[in-house]
Amino acid sequence: MDADDKTKRFARMIPALTGLAAAGLSLQAGAALAQSAAPGAVIVLDEIEIRADTTARRFEATPGAVTLIDRSEAMGEAAPTLADSLSEVPGVVVQEFFGGNDQPRIQIRGSGLQQNPAERGLLILQDGMPVNRADGSYVVGLAAPGQAESIEVFRGAAANRIGANVLGGAINFASPSGATAPGMRLSFGGGSFGRGEVAGSYGIDGERADVLLRFEHAQKDGYRDYNGSRRSAIGGNVTLQTGEAVTRLFFSHTDLEFDVAGPLTWDAIQNDPESNHAGPVIVGGVPVGPGPNVLRDQPRRDTRQTLAGARTTLERGENIYDFGLSLSRTDDSFAFPISAGFRDTEGSDATLTARYSRLGEGELPLFETGLTWSFGKADRDYDHNLGGARGPAFGRNRLTADTLSIFAGANLPWGGFTLSPSIAFNHASRESEDRWTAATRPTVAYSPMNPGMHLPDGAVPATSTSYDRSYSGFTPALALSWAPAEGQFAWISLARGFEPPTHDDLLGTVGGTPNSGPGRPNPADPAAPAAMFATPDLEAQTSTTLELGWRGTWQRLSWDATVYHARLKNELLSLRDVTGATLASVNAGRTRHSGVELGLSGELTETLSGRLAWTWQDFRFDDDPLRGDNRIAGAPRNVVTLALDWRPVERLTLRGKLHWVPGRTPVDNMNTVFNDSYALVDLGAEYALTENAAVHVEVTNLTDERYAASTLVLDQAVAGQAAFIPGEGRAFYLGTRLRF
Repeated sequence: MDADDKTKRFARMIPALTGLAAAGLSLQAGAALAQSAAPGAVIVLDEIEIRADTTARRFEATPGAVTLIDRSEAMGEAAPTLADSLSEVPGVVVQEFFGGNDQPRIQIRGSGLQQNPAERGLLILQDGMPVNRADGSYVVGLAAPGQAESIEVFRGAAANRIGANVLGGAINFASPSGATAPGMRLSFGGGSFGRGEVAGSYGIDGERADVLLRFEHAQKDGYRDYNGSRRSAIGGNVTLQTGEAVTRLFFSHTDLEFDVAGPLTWDAIQNDPESNHAGPVIVGGVPVGPGPNVLRDQPRRDTRQTLAGARTTLERGENIYDFGLSLSRTDDSFAFPISAGFRDTEGSDATLTARYSRLGEGELPLFETGLTWSFGKADRDYDHNLGGARGPAFGRNRLTADTLSIFAGANLPWGGFTLSPSIAFNHASRESEDRWTAATRPTVAYSPMNPGMHLPDGAVPATSTSYDRSYSGFTPALALSWAPAEGQFAWISLARGFEPPTHDDLLGTVGGTPNSGPGRPNPADPAAPAAMFATPDLEAQTSTTLELGWRGTWQRLSWDATVYHARLKNELLSLRDVTGATLASVNAGRTRHSGVELGLSGELTETLSGRLAWTWQDFRFDDDPLRGDNRIAGAPRNVVTLALDWRPVERLTLRGKLHWVPGRTPVDNMNTVFNDSYALVDLGAEYALTENAAVHVEVTNLTDERYAASTLVLDQAVAGQAAFIPGEGRAFYLGTRLRF
């Protein structure tokens, strides 16, 4: 990546940001909360504390696995990572995937786990409106948790009511407003491995409107030799009251670029974790150390997304009406290793939401119904990767998708209990129009004996990659909840889940190797006919989940515990071969997912507080003809995070965190290769210089542990394969936060 180009690109945002600020200064501003996706949530001009308490109470009364993270007074980095922001949420597993540059694999209850990287399985929202493309895919690095005032996590069926057509759940990043973050706020920070970041916001609060403008820029050279990343983002919102209605207009633009450092062998993890794999070596005619040649192919991703929208709520007595519209433009260029080549996708998406809630005596609506519809089109081009540069084109498609969810539910008092029935209808269509007109598609290769020597190009017959698929399903749910005493809430629920495949599942390159492009499984034979694309006729994956939960408080202790067991049919598996090259996605037969999600927090003394998040998960095939009852690859069985905060004096907070992944995690579905356990210790401190200025210092991975934070997810692995993603070594950080 060219630092000068990125600096110029970020500089070009400044005039737009300045113009928006000038426009904002001419408005009368006013109070409004961040846009929640909670049941019955509204945007209102009211006391901030009262409305925030209302949102928290609604989460506490939800009969499902939900978590509300308040970041309004967040301390720490100027641009915190997703792992930092979500590590203390039970049930959310965040693993470094590209080597510490905040492009992690994130999964809830195993949905999307099989993808490398994960681009499916969760609904990601900003201010209640989807960031996902219309087909359900997303780029995780576009999320900027440091710009959120609160983060709302809906696990499993709890996300059905907000239009989630996924089994994992949803995460909503709710932005601050001019009312909740008035004045100017700036944060700066820097640290090890070339890390530098700056973030800021300016809010105006008035009687009938408010304005907020924000920006963030973060960059890092990275822990590994080839591991740089940069992300720049600007955004803002305007909240207006017109009669009984309150409307929020919002926009954001994110420019993301990062190197894909790739996997290493286990030997390299232990002895040279900062390196990049250089591909297999031929020893006695046999490839040793299969995996991508990162230094030659220079895999990387460059994504830009612009999102704009509006959401209006109207509150008339006990009736709440909520309407939303968002438009997005995404330009995504992903340079995979030579085995898959360049995949460039440019398209637009639109989402329409409409919700109605009838309030009752409880915290949740007595009745609610909603509709979410997304539609999008994109042009996708494929080019071969020759030494990190675009080679011959070999594919061109027009992709169309739409996804519809219609939901209705109730929360009915029943004696001392509450009965919550609901049902959703889901429909999705996925269409690909093959626009490649030539009779053949070119192939490329390098010599396995001399990976820098370009072999003669070849060609294979061009077969059509057009398809037209549709998926429909109902997802009923029934929950029974009980609040036996103040601060105690328990529930049991049974729910169906439904998740259609994305275009990335339905259309993929195949037939490549670490030294040849798609359609050329034997680099030395340019004339051999072979498939270059796979368009599998996949089914939507479905689930039936039984869930029990209990959240409550006792004296200084609070807890939130959920136990679930899910039976899945047609689970979507995105497979790779022993070299790491992609294979066609498939539906598994029957699988089962079980788990425990436990969060504990409490004040141990007047100055010492602690938090514990424990996720236990057991994902298995169910009597599969090939894999038996093996564990599904990539899912650590236990993930434990323990955090302690000590405030010896009013202005000083000392922090310690333990992140522990005990036990071995299978790399492949055949359960032949495993990743080892590891434990990390982080220490930090924050000192308030004044009421409006604070400094923060932190050291992560204190013991400089050498470990694999995650792995490729394979169907069949071999010993010595480059399949392990190293975690970052010991790192230091220093930052400051200012308010004006």
